Amino acid sequence: MFAVIKTGGKQYSVAEDQTIELGKLVAKPGEIVTFPVMVLGGDKPSFGTPLVSGALVAAEVVRHTRGATIIAFKKRRRQNSRRRRGHRQDFTVVRITEILTGGKQPSKEAKARPIKPKALKPEGEAKPATEAKTEAKAKEPKTKAKTKAMKAPKGKSKKK
Repeated sequence: MFAVIKTGGKQYSVAEDQTIELGKLVAKPGEIVTFPVMVLGGDKPSFGTPLVSGALVAAEVVRHTRGATIIAFKKRRRQNSRRRRGHRQDFTVVRITEILTGGKQPSKEAKARPIKPKALKPEGEAKPATEAKTEAKAKEPKTKAKTKAMKAPKGKSKKK
C-alpha cells in the first residue's frame, strides 16, 4: 500500500519503511510525527477531497540535516559590482513507520527495524582477491627497505 501525503507545500508518494527527506519539521530525532493523507493506493484506492477521512501516515524522525550549498552570484558588467551569497536548506529525514486507515492512531513508539542476518560463508569457499592479498602481505616478513647512502653536504671551498 502507498499513500500521497502533503507537507511543506509539497506532495510526496510514500510507502512503509521508506526513508524520505522533507523540509525542516519541528520535532526531535526519535519522535513520531503524523501527516494527513491525500490519496491511498493499493488494492482499494481512495481519493480525498482534499483529504482521505480517517487516514494518517506515521513517521519517525531520523535526523535533521542540511542540503548542499547553493551559490547566488550576481554580477553587473563594467561596474565592478559582484555579489556572492550562499544558502543551505534545512531538511528533516524521516522513516515512514505505518500507513493507518479507519481512524486508527499511530503507536507511541517507533517500531524496531528488523535486523537482516548476515549470510554465513562456508570455510572452504574462496576469498575475494582483496582479502587474499591483505592476508598474504600480513604473512610476509617485513624487510628493511634499501636506502641510498646520504652524502654529506659539500662545503664551500675557502680560498687562501
